[in-house]
Amino acid sequence: MAKQGQIANRSLEGLTSAATAATQAGHGAEPGERKLPPVHLWNPPFCGDLDMRIARDGTWFYLGTPIGRPALVRLFSTILKREDGKHFLVTPVEKVGIQVDDAPFAAVEMRVENGEDGQRLRFRTNVDDWVTCDGAHRLRFERAEDDGLMPYLHVRADLWAKVTRALYYDLVDLGEERKVDGCPMFGVVSAGEFFKMANADEVRAAID
Repeated sequence: MAKQGQIANRSLEGLTSAATAATQAGHGAEPGERKLPPVHLWNPPFCGDLDMRIARDGTWFYLGTPIGRPALVRLFSTILKREDGKHFLVTPVEKVGIQVDDAPFAAVEMRVENGEDGQRLRFRTNVDDWVTCDGAHRLRFERAEDDGLMPYLHVRADLWAKVTRALYYDLVDLGEERKVDGCPMFGVVSAGEFFKMANADEVRAAID
């Protein structure tokens, strides 16, 4: 097991090589999606924390400096794993901790499509993954510091994308009111699922 200091000083090139080797084990994906390594099957020893951070806007930092190569960020995102509320970069032989200020991904683009199950919302993340919002990839809405709502989209395996403010307003425009357990709720529909945003009475009061 490597020491904490050794991990902190590890070169970006070394980590890149390990990540590249790990992605060679990528498994099949749905059409339009990329292959991802089976990190859920890997349980290597913990080797300490790495000086890497994902900021609230989705920017990746290494040793306090933004990682300016999108392809490198995309590569590291394929070996990202969350366990017990903490985030790690994982290969078959090692696991290192990284800091995530909010969600590890950002949803930066949305498309509204029509499918057999009606309206379908598809989101593109900042690492160019496309995710269809459905029962397995749900939207959740949390109260923001300004008492507004902040949406998050489930990407995979307890990894979430923070939806940009601009897309949040697009979701509001697509919203509708439904009764849930007898209570009027305002939310948005995708792939036959209704995702609650807030109590409909509160929404109407805020508009009036």
